[in-house]
Amino acid sequence: MADLPEKLSKPYDSTSTEARIYERWSESGFFNPDTCIEKGVTKPDAEPYTIVLPPPNVTGILHMGHALMITIQDVMIRYARMSGKRTLWLPGTDHAAIATQSKVEKDIYKKEGKSRHDLGREELLRRIEQFAQESHDTIVSQIKSFGASCDWSREAFTLDAARNRAVNTVFKKMYDDGLIVRKHRIVNWDPKGQTTISDDEIVYEERKAMMYTFKYSKDFPIAISTTRPETKVGDTAVAVHPDDARYQQFVGKEYHVTFCGVPLHIKIIADKEVDPAFGTGALGVTPAHSQIDWEMSERHNLPVIQVINEFAKMMVDNDELRGKKTTEAREIIVQCLRDENLLIKEEEIAQNISTAERTGGIVEPLPKLQWWVAVNKPFTIPHSEISGIASGSQTTLKEIMRAAVAEKGVGIIPEHFEKTYFHWIENLRDWCISRQIWYGHRIPVWYRDEEVYCGLEAPTDAGWEQDPDTLDTWFSSSLWTFSTLGWPDATEDLKIYHPTNVLETGYEILFFWVARMILMTGYTLGTVPFRTVYLHGTVRDAQGRKMSKSLGNGIDPIEIAQKFGADAGRMALVVGNTPGTDSRISEDKVKAYKHFSNKIWNATRFVLANAEDVTLDTPRPVLTPRDEAIMTELAAATVSVTTHLDNLRLHLASEELYHYFWHTFADVIIEEMKPRLNGSDADSKKAAQWVLLQVLTTNLKMLHPFIPFITEELWGMLPRENKSLLIIEPWPNLQ
Repeated sequence: MADLPEKLSKPYDSTSTEARIYERWSESGFFNPDTCIEKGVTKPDAEPYTIVLPPPNVTGILHMGHALMITIQDVMIRYARMSGKRTLWLPGTDHAAIATQSKVEKDIYKKEGKSRHDLGREELLRRIEQFAQESHDTIVSQIKSFGASCDWSREAFTLDAARNRAVNTVFKKMYDDGLIVRKHRIVNWDPKGQTTISDDEIVYEERKAMMYTFKYSKDFPIAISTTRPETKVGDTAVAVHPDDARYQQFVGKEYHVTFCGVPLHIKIIADKEVDPAFGTGALGVTPAHSQIDWEMSERHNLPVIQVINEFAKMMVDNDELRGKKTTEAREIIVQCLRDENLLIKEEEIAQNISTAERTGGIVEPLPKLQWWVAVNKPFTIPHSEISGIASGSQTTLKEIMRAAVAEKGVGIIPEHFEKTYFHWIENLRDWCISRQIWYGHRIPVWYRDEEVYCGLEAPTDAGWEQDPDTLDTWFSSSLWTFSTLGWPDATEDLKIYHPTNVLETGYEILFFWVARMILMTGYTLGTVPFRTVYLHGTVRDAQGRKMSKSLGNGIDPIEIAQKFGADAGRMALVVGNTPGTDSRISEDKVKAYKHFSNKIWNATRFVLANAEDVTLDTPRPVLTPRDEAIMTELAAATVSVTTHLDNLRLHLASEELYHYFWHTFADVIIEEMKPRLNGSDADSKKAAQWVLLQVLTTNLKMLHPFIPFITEELWGMLPRENKSLLIIEPWPNLQ
């Protein structure tokens, strides 16, 4: 029996191993592709392989969704690095403007009873930045604890100086091209957060609502239906479908009415957007408080009357309604309709209510002067590498987004999400990018009387005042793949590592982020930001429920790592987890993969205890036919796992490795070899030792991307002359 390393004689202890191993990796510098080239690990002309980490928000700690994301990307990166590629995984964090400011403001109000206006802009920003830094430090330590082999020397933050320069450069370029404009339009207004939000930041909640059918006055010819009678004091038209025979005689007529004490001028219009089957088939048009109605007003040149303000209170010129909350005004108007016998029907219905994702406030559509990205406006693209869009041609931002995926410049895994992507683009409106908060990239526009100046720096002469609004967080994060590589400078990193290879993220931000990255990269660089989008699903509990504080079913990935080891957590997350589908996790599932770690540890102990006559440097001895069959089977498994990884089938690669190690190597091969290891035939014993060591080392290499800590620890104990780290070992090729 060979002498065993002292550690191997004891059970595997992940808690005393993982931090030490990560420190060794960090000190080696091999997370940095430049170091790999300098030390001869990677050839200077090697094919680059790049992933940028979707930056976690600096609003709290990581959850299991983050752990899944980190695991999947680290598997891809470690495999690419071992395959000899010039491998870069670039990390960073996101300032998440609305979420971060909202969290800090809530804490301040709870502890001090003060609002942002009590503190002032400078003091609030100081407090937010302090919170963001503390959160950042926690997040980075958590990412490291799960084994992420990121190049921390290139770490970025969406609100740092380098990213601010990139943001301002793109803003000015789009402004000069007429693609960023300031105009009045309907926005999604969050009365609780006091800011605009995008369509994608709305959460729809199904609630019970009352549908009211009524007439504006006794002599008005058409009845309408609505769930929001309080907005009807701002109506300027009634719309019907052009083919609806019930109302054709009224189209074009105009009526003066007094509706609940408010004088209205109502025009009957015909518009194809009206659904004849909904309600009475007639729609009261409120241009100031509905996106659909606003668009109708533009088509039919209707006046716009705002009757609800930014605090969701009535601003109509009526003593009974003025200053009332919308819910109060609704009751007043409904009672008025009852009193005047204008209410035809009331019925309870289920309705999707728009709420703000970050604050929970009920969203009010309001007309406001805001900054917008014009997605349908033609412009000349000077340079394009996107198939279907020629350099120097006229195109639109929407067409860039469509062509990049339609022409397969960007592939989406799983492919069925492409249909979802195209459907979203078809219905895409201009993007409102201004936010009425203080934390974030401030809009690089200054005003002086009637003058407007847009630039990278403030004007030097006196009298200019900067726009107080900040940019939508998704504006800055949409530049992530190239701003992190040094753009707007023509850096070597940008030249080598862009476009990136894979964007791995959750399917829920396909539109929030993925589509906008394609838009911005296509516009700015004339290329795609990444070649492949790999979408993972939501991590749910053992019962299939979404994890939440209210249910108390959340699983903390750091607690999992401390209790069972990060390797066990990683395997539990990735084995069998098909792209784009939700997965389930529980402590029992993680515990099962801790047993797998123990199995690997014990199998390695057995092999090394019986390997006194061989090392990794021992030439291949004469093998028995059974040995040859084992090596052939091992080669086939290596090819299969490699093919799965090349095609991003991580769930299948990990599952195959698990079953091969446990059920083929540990249960069959090791058991078969025991008589030979204990026998008197020296040649047979040496061949058995050599085969066991070959199977073990090949498996440790292939398992490394999935369970890096235990495999690195065991690799260091193998009998060999070369004491290099497993992280930079060449990927096995047994063909």
